[in-house]
Amino acid sequence: MIDRHRPIVGPQYLVAGRYRLQSKLGGGGMGAVWLAHDRLLDREVAIKQVLTTAGLPEAEAEKVRGQILHEGRVAAKLSHDHAIAVYDVALEAGEPWLVMEHLPSRSVARALGMVETLPVVEVAQIGAQVADALAAAHSVGIVHRDIKPGNILVADRGPSVGIAKLSDFGISRGAGDLTEEPEGIITGTPAYLPPEVARGAQPTEASDVFSLGATLYTAIEGQPPFGLDEDSDVLVERAAMAQIIPPTRSGVLTNALLHMLEPAPQRRPTMAEARDEILTAAFGPGTDSYILGAPVRTEDGTIPSWAARSSASGLRSPHAMPLPRPQHQAPVRAAGNAAPVGQRAQGNPPSNAPLAIAVGLLIGLVILIAILVAVM
Repeated sequence: MIDRHRPIVGPQYLVAGRYRLQSKLGGGGMGAVWLAHDRLLDREVAIKQVLTTAGLPEAEAEKVRGQILHEGRVAAKLSHDHAIAVYDVALEAGEPWLVMEHLPSRSVARALGMVETLPVVEVAQIGAQVADALAAAHSVGIVHRDIKPGNILVADRGPSVGIAKLSDFGISRGAGDLTEEPEGIITGTPAYLPPEVARGAQPTEASDVFSLGATLYTAIEGQPPFGLDEDSDVLVERAAMAQIIPPTRSGVLTNALLHMLEPAPQRRPTMAEARDEILTAAFGPGTDSYILGAPVRTEDGTIPSWAARSSASGLRSPHAMPLPRPQHQAPVRAAGNAAPVGQRAQGNPPSNAPLAIAVGLLIGLVILIAILVAVM
């Protein structure tokens, strides 16, 4: 049934007498997201429209309205450099709209559509930044519950270019919330579900750790840890059985990722521990000040091409210097790669070099004495 009294929402529509819609930025599980102008504070914002409740029974419509109000209350508890800020929950025609920070950006999901996989060193920066935001969320009792590439944004222009931020706390929940999920409902995106959630358990902070690990795995490997399948039920089944495909591209992040992807939630690190493990593995200990709050950048300090519009691509980060790298011990060479007997690798001085120099000096001294004796 069409509600003829409901106004048609589109460009130039004014929400709550304050937010003038400009263009649609995208859609999500709860509805469309618009770019809007805040006439009171003279700034651009992103504003999320609730899915229309027209034709729904009043009890169900009220539940939808309550969910978006809940999203605003939960997200407003969090203020962090790497999380999208929530400014307001506005009511328009009896429906709530969530007003958020507008970050001109592309998601990690969109970046993967452009380049298929991201370099480990860049994924490590994204992972540490998002983990830092989630550690802050967990500290105030917020569980995100739907971490995935589409919910991680990287600013692609403007003064924040290269900064990664976590978005969409639409199904997040505070630790004190008592509302129960309907029986049999699984919350989250199948490709990134922790095994315990796929088996019907309620999401926890440990579930967020797994989902972030699965997201970073996807950015590096080019597919989720359970593989790809159009049938979401197949992915849920794989998740429930923890059928993780061993990573092959993750390099220095392998151990940190596998720790985050532990099937048993109690064996996973906390989010703060996961952040520190990522930083230490990729950049060395004590490097958080170089990575957190800074743009994602390549090893030489430039903004990656996937993370910026063409005008900003390749620019040197305003924060930057080349990325720090851990001082790993040189790997032991395999026997098949050892230098042949009687040869040595170039650039390595022989181990008896000091002795040879001393012998040479002694011989030279003897010759000099012999010359002086002959002259006398």
